[in-house]
Amino acid sequence: MAVSDIVSKQVYSTYEHKLEKEVLEGPIPKHLGIIMDGNRRYAHEYLESNIDEGHRLGEKKIENVMDWCLELGIKYVTLYAFSSENFKREADEVSFLMDLAESSFYEMADNPKIHNNRVAIRALGGLSALPEYVRKAIDYAYEKTKDYSDFTISICLAYGGRQEIVNAVKEISQKVQNGLISPDQITEDLISSHLYTWDMPDPDLILRTSGEVRVSNFLLWQLAYSELYFTDVYWPGFRRIDLLRAIRSYQQRGRRFGN
Repeated sequence: MAVSDIVSKQVYSTYEHKLEKEVLEGPIPKHLGIIMDGNRRYAHEYLESNIDEGHRLGEKKIENVMDWCLELGIKYVTLYAFSSENFKREADEVSFLMDLAESSFYEMADNPKIHNNRVAIRALGGLSALPEYVRKAIDYAYEKTKDYSDFTISICLAYGGRQEIVNAVKEISQKVQNGLISPDQITEDLISSHLYTWDMPDPDLILRTSGEVRVSNFLLWQLAYSELYFTDVYWPGFRRIDLLRAIRSYQQRGRRFGN
């Protein structure tokens, strides 16, 4: 390793340690939502357009970020992995992503760190649209961790925020039709209780990688008062220092919730 590389690494480490100390002295978001974007662009720029390898590195990044969030004490992490619109991609790419999802759920469910930290693993979205073998892996992870509540990691698959709200409206409408509730009883809390995230607080911070500045149909109801943070780092290249910067930005904002 060149002397310049050693010096650069030491400077980076010192800065990261200082930033971490600063972050830990402030409020840590209870619920972090992440739009994991940029696998394909990372592949085009750094992997000679090997899209599969870009997705593979993106999947491995999930474990890194999970470790960082556990260290920082973030109780809920919701990851946007595959949208309902992503089914429109090339069949080979979709198949590869489904295979990655399957292996990821099995690996997380058997990871000692998950059990040592009592992490519940969940999948959110239109799961019936997923291949049976992926749903089987999701069930495996859920059963292995369903009794845990210290931390929750949710992976959004075949997910769309608008469809989530539509589904909630349908369920509530059916209850009105069946005489279980009256229209006057429909409140924000009632709608929230029919969403995929019914047993979680709304996200405090939504983070998106890759430089895109939009939420792309992610947690549309839940992010009403979330702080939004966008970074131009591609997801496979996302670093711990990038997470710390996002949290520091969150801490520097005044959250008034409309007051």
